[in-house]
Amino acid sequence: MTGKRKITIALITFFIALWAVFAFYYFRVSQDRKKPASLAYLGGDIHAVRDFSFLNQDGDTITLADVKGKILVVEYFFTTCKGICPVMNENMAEVYNTFKNDDDVIILSHTVDPKRDTVGAMKEYARRYNADSKKWMFLTGDKKALYDQARYSYLVTAADSSQNDIESDFIHTENFVLVDKHGKVRTHQSKDGSQVSPYDGTKKESVKQMMADIRVLKEEK
Repeated sequence: MTGKRKITIALITFFIALWAVFAFYYFRVSQDRKKPASLAYLGGDIHAVRDFSFLNQDGDTITLADVKGKILVVEYFFTTCKGICPVMNENMAEVYNTFKNDDDVIILSHTVDPKRDTVGAMKEYARRYNADSKKWMFLTGDKKALYDQARYSYLVTAADSSQNDIESDFIHTENFVLVDKHGKVRTHQSKDGSQVSPYDGTKKESVKQMMADIRVLKEEK
């Protein structure tokens, strides 16, 4: 075989290999673009949790800065509730006990009845679950601030523009909310991205799915 022919074969082999690498890379990138995020972004990927200032069960002021970079599990309840709240918090206790030694995860339980749910009432309620105030925070504060945070930040429930009287306003929802390390509200979706499912705090299967999704968020950068 002549030297010229060897060079020709080497060049052909090189370009074939280069084309194969390019084709493989292009295929992977195009597939990744088509593949939906494992967890949907509620409010779009631009929406992010806004700053807040509430009191926890120890009377300490908690702001967004205190939970920055953490995965948040959020709920709204009230301590005197005899309906869905006890079921929700029994299920939340399972979340707490699963992740209480995990530095990445914090639970934020907000009251919807701050007039009754004082710091002392929240402290007493937290004792039922032996809740560490650094890991499971029971938050109270100004009612309008709590409700605005629920509706416009955590997207717990749709805003009712007809409700002008904050005193008579009342949020009562079974939804748990999952917030990623970047402050984005996330939720479970089908593999093809066609169906989004909120987390129902009264249903063990839904809470179990949320815990699995927390593990997914832990792997995200």
